[in-house]
Amino acid sequence: MPSKVVIVEDNDIVRGCLEELVNSVPGCECVGTFSTAEDAIRIAPRLAPDLAMMDIHLPNLSGIECASRLKTVLPQLQILMLTVYEDEDKIFQAFKAGASGYILKRSSPHEITRAIQDMLGGGVPMTSAIARKVVDSFRPTGVRNPNDPELSRRETEVLQSLSKGLSNKEIADDLSITVETVRWHLKQIYEKLHVHGRTEAALKFMGMQGNR
Repeated sequence: MPSKVVIVEDNDIVRGCLEELVNSVPGCECVGTFSTAEDAIRIAPRLAPDLAMMDIHLPNLSGIECASRLKTVLPQLQILMLTVYEDEDKIFQAFKAGASGYILKRSSPHEITRAIQDMLGGGVPMTSAIARKVVDSFRPTGVRNPNDPELSRRETEVLQSLSKGLSNKEIADDLSITVETVRWHLKQIYEKLHVHGRTEAALKFMGMQGNR
């Protein structure tokens, strides 16, 4: 079964171009396009998409609010935010709302299709500037918190690979373990770090490392 993608973008031309790009990616199919957050919130859950490409600046409800509402009903949904400018505050809010990555609209078609593939493969596309900003939010002031969770050596290795944006398969190949083992370690990691997904786990881990 192909990975199902929906697009939320109010510009007709951009929306059409993104739809063509999605359908050009092997194993992907655009199953719905929406010009407003309200339409996406109402219809997208019925389509059970794997990935949503979301414009941040939408009329009425923003893409950030749309992302938050969709994640409530579709917790496994991957959300790739789209933006014209590298607006760090907006991107930061998007990650907190449940987004897993972002890309600039001026990116080349190759960069956009690569971001789609990375997201569906479990990667976390974002720039270093945004990564630093989000990591800083996890850093307590002063010395390292002695209550930081104790991670096993293998869990630390998985998190280090995750922080590089590697997919589950790439982590498995890098550590010479199976993909199922990677998934099992991630489940343990999420519980220990009290997080709900890859992006939050990677960023929280990076914040912990920054205080050592």
